[in-house]
Amino acid sequence: MKSVKSILIAVLKNCLWGLFTLVLSIVFAILLRVFCLASFKIPSYSMLPTLDAGDFIMVNKWTYGARIFNDYFNFPDSGQVEMQRLWGYSHIKRNDVVVFNFPYFDDWTNLGMNIDVFYVKRCVALAGDTFYIENGIYKVKNCPDTLGCYENQIANRQRFRYDRSRTPDECFPYDSTYHWTVLNFGPFYVPRQGDRLNINVDNIKLYRNLIAYETGQKIHTQSDTVYLGKQILQQYVFQKNYYFMAGDYVFDSRDSRYWGLLPEEHIVGKAVCIWKSTDINTGKYRWKRFFKKL
Repeated sequence: MKSVKSILIAVLKNCLWGLFTLVLSIVFAILLRVFCLASFKIPSYSMLPTLDAGDFIMVNKWTYGARIFNDYFNFPDSGQVEMQRLWGYSHIKRNDVVVFNFPYFDDWTNLGMNIDVFYVKRCVALAGDTFYIENGIYKVKNCPDTLGCYENQIANRQRFRYDRSRTPDECFPYDSTYHWTVLNFGPFYVPRQGDRLNINVDNIKLYRNLIAYETGQKIHTQSDTVYLGKQILQQYVFQKNYYFMAGDYVFDSRDSRYWGLLPEEHIVGKAVCIWKSTDINTGKYRWKRFFKKL
C-alpha cells in the first residue's frame, strides 16, 4: 500500500506537469498568433461578394513577414510606430486581400497606426504604380490585369449613367485642383521607398500626410512655396512603400479612394481563407462558406 508521502508526491508531479502543459499551450498560442496566423471577424459588407458580414477569415502573417513592435504598450495617436518586420516568403501583390491597421484616428489628417482598428481590403496598386479610375473602372498604368471586383465597378458606373440625379462621391484629396470622384480618379502615383519626387503647391495635397508621417514635421504652403518645418521643400525622397487599398463593394467602402495611401508597416497579413461563417441576423452557420479559399 502506497504511503501518504508517495501519493502526495505523485499528485504534485501531476499538478506540475499539468501547469507546465498549460503554460506551454498558452505560450504556443501567443507565438502562433503573433508570428503565424490570426483570425478576424468581418463586420461589414465592404468586401462583397468576396467576403460577407459574419465571415471569419484566417490571416497568414508569414506571407509578408510578422511584425515585431518595440513597445507593445505605447502606441502614439499619430506618426510612426517603431517596429521591425520579419522575413516573409512573398511580397504583396495586386488583388491580394489584405488585413491592416487603419491609418487614422479621429480624422483623416494625421496619419498614424490605429492598433485597435483593423480593416480588410484588396490591394489594387503597389508601391511604384500609377493608379487611376477611368469611368468607374480601376486601372494601373501599363498593367492589363483586372483590379478589384470588375462586376461591381461596372454596376457602379451604370447606376450613375441611368440615374442622373445621383452625384458621384468626391474623393481624396478633396480639393478643387483635382476634383477626383469615385468614377474618375487620378492618375495618382503611389510612392516607393527611395523615390525622389518634385514637390509643388499642387501635388503636396496628395503627399502631405505621408511626408508629415515620415518626418514628424508640419507642412505648410505660402504663395507658391512649400515648407517642411522651416525649410523650403522642393524635392522629397520617400522612406517607405505605400499601397492603394479598395473594397470590392465599391458602392459602400471607405478605402483609399477616401483617405489616401497605406504605409507598408500597417499591413498585418494576407487573408487566405474563410474558415467559418455565420449569418449575422440568425446566427446560423453558412456551411457553404466554410474553408472557402480567397
